[in-house]
Amino acid sequence: MIEINDVQKAYGDAIVVKGVSLALPKGGITSIIGPNGAGKSTLLSMISRLLPMDRGRVLVDGLDVTTTKSDVLAKRLSILRQDNHMTARLTVRDLVAFGRYPYSHDRPTVEDRAHVEKALGFLDLEPLADRFLDELSGGQRQRAFVAMVLCQDTDYALFDEPLNNLDMRHASAMMRLLRRAADEFGKTVVLVLHDINFASCYSDHIVAMRAGEVAFQGTPEAVMRKEVLTGIFETEIDIHDIEDRRIAVFY
Repeated sequence: MIEINDVQKAYGDAIVVKGVSLALPKGGITSIIGPNGAGKSTLLSMISRLLPMDRGRVLVDGLDVTTTKSDVLAKRLSILRQDNHMTARLTVRDLVAFGRYPYSHDRPTVEDRAHVEKALGFLDLEPLADRFLDELSGGQRQRAFVAMVLCQDTDYALFDEPLNNLDMRHASAMMRLLRRAADEFGKTVVLVLHDINFASCYSDHIVAMRAGEVAFQGTPEAVMRKEVLTGIFETEIDIHDIEDRRIAVFY
């Protein structure tokens, strides 16, 4: 379980995450939704220690992320940031292999190489494995970065907008893969998503944020309601039940 206790972050006078306390369940998929500026990515960055918190505490299975050694935390929790830039000219296989660094420290073993091949296969990247990242489309690069995170083989995998640069077909495929990662490999997957319908269809738990605070949380059935989403996004949203899934319609 990820326990978030009174976590706050401010930039100058602007408080972007306001004393959030939250328990993210172990196992399955938790999606964090909300309008731009709600504090979703900032919260995820503090959970993963990419961003220092001004106050509060985050525990991952009882480990304090602020004080736990980096190599210990890196074997428990991994993250895909929203802005992924690689200046080095790497192949897809090289990038994915970075996910094994906490274990191999640049001395890959047979087991490490097996994890790399498994991640390449899981994301259907074998045909692109020896291509350079700058030769790929944005969607192909995004899949390569997701493969790197899964190759790290942590219990908790955090993804900040993993559907960036993906069209409808590849976005749907990505969500199915993350669902499989949670179900088949026992991962706890935490996503920041803008698409609330993907959150509805693939999540076990949804956290809705607004103005730096948790506005609502619960199952997709509990969160995907007109009165909840209209208040959070400040726009008129209708909910329709389609094949046992709740779909939001907004135009």
